[in-house]
Amino acid sequence: AYGPESIAQAIHRCGAHRIGHGTRLRENGDLLNYVNDHRIPLEVCPSSNIQTKAAESWETHPIDFYMEYGLRITVNTDNRLITDTTVSKELWLCHKTYGWSLDTIKEILIAGFKSAFIPQREKADLLKHIVAELDQVNAPTNGKLVREPVKPDASQAGGKAFDPEAERASEPSTEIIR
Repeated sequence: AYGPESIAQAIHRCGAHRIGHGTRLRENGDLLNYVNDHRIPLEVCPSSNIQTKAAESWETHPIDFYMEYGLRITVNTDNRLITDTTVSKELWLCHKTYGWSLDTIKEILIAGFKSAFIPQREKADLLKHIVAELDQVNAPTNGKLVREPVKPDASQAGGKAFDPEAERASEPSTEIIR
């Protein structure tokens, strides 16, 4: 994390259309407003940012500030195998840490499609389908974040809350030997 000057350089000298991480963007208000005004997406990878010390903790990570400020952000994994995460886990942790609603998560998912490097016509068609799919998510869950059980069981009809820590405890260890 070299600071906001590296973000400015990527945008103004290199013509970047997206910014990876952006954890230090908030240090420069003018650049923050420029990124917001030009709808330049930030590809934010919270767990990776914490692991690499670009952010100290979930509580001090700027992602929630960026969301509240109105920036176009996407939630990503960066190094999925090393960080031992998925986009679903990252979104769940944002929900648990910041109280993000299902509507906020939908907004982030849509931002990802809006930010895709694909032709505009394909993007518009994809967005129509994605928005229609996401609109159906609220119906069966009443807006609650749930995950369907892997093995359907009558006692768990309607799904159960997704808890990545409980899931991680039941998985074999993937710890990297240092």
